[in-house]
Amino acid sequence: QVQLVESGGGLVQAGESLRLSCAASGITFRTYAMGWYRQVPGKQRELVAAISRYSTTNYAESVKGRFTISRDNAKNTVYLQMNSLRPDDTAVYYCNAHTYGADYWGQGTQVTVSS
Repeated sequence: QVQLVESGGGLVQAGESLRLSCAASGITFRTYAMGWYRQVPGKQRELVAAISRYSTTNYAESVKGRFTISRDNAKNTVYLQMNSLRPDDTAVYYCNAHTYGADYWGQGTQVTVSS
């Protein structure tokens, strides 16, 4: 049974930082590309950051220079370090695990940034 469990969300003020974690089980973690997505009510889920199995990264333009994605294959965990948070970063953040023919999602964690 595949599980992706996110943690680290919360309420912060603009300019502050948060680190999200996603612990994976039930998959061969090192063979999966991992990603963080976010969604606000009434909008489509959007990619925030992704990291390949080879640790190549890519980011949405809106978070470049502020967010950093990383992975620890020994701990089956992917992280999203979010600095200089802004009110428009407010969303539910979802962890994704992707490989050929398979896609898995976590339950989401709320991030709220107050101005």
